[in-house]
Formats: sequence, structure tokens, C-alpha cells
Amino acid sequence: MKTHVYYVYILSNKYHNVLYTGVTNDLERRCFEHKQKKIKGFTQKYNVDKLVYYEIFDYVDFAIAREKQLKGYSRVKKINLINKCNEEWEDLFRDGKIKVLKKKS
Repeated sequence: MKTHVYYVYILSNKYHNVLYTGVTNDLERRCFEHKQKKIKGFTQKYNVDKLVYYEIFDYVDFAIAREKQLKGYSRVKKINLINKCNEEWEDLFRDGKIKVLKKKS
């Protein structure tokens, strides 16, 4: 039986002045698409292709609910969330792989 995995993620641009929240079932593919500008719209227009945060879910319903919750967060609250596990705002998608996040207490 195949295990399903879903991701809620936050992307930014190189200046960290734009944040984008999304949900996907294949984070590596989705990040690649953003980097290659294959997705027309907001992320392409504002050069948003830097993965700075993500969460993993077993159920799509939970992932979608969390995405909606994060989209409702203020910018400050999103920044605080990112800083808890990626205070350097490094790109977590490099060489086609996702770097494992380590949350701080």
C-alpha cells in the first residue's frame, strides 16, 4: 500500500520581501517547477522560488487546513515560524533535494 505524503510550504524571493504559501504532494517536483518558472502567476511574476519552510502531513485534509491557517497568518507570524527552523533563510531545495528541517524549541 502506497503511503501518501503532503507538504505545506513557504517560498520567498532572494530579498525575502515576498512570501508564498502552497500545498503539494511532491515538494521536490513543485520546487523544481517554481525554480524553472514553469508555473505562471504570482511566483513567476515576483521571482518566488526559494524554499524557506515546509511541514509534512499524512492526510491531504490536514495539509489543506494548515495551508489555509498559514495563509491567514500575518507576515510577522510567518517570519517567526520560518526563523524557528531556518533563521538564515537558506534555500532548502538544492541540487534537486529537500534539506531536512530541524525545529528549535
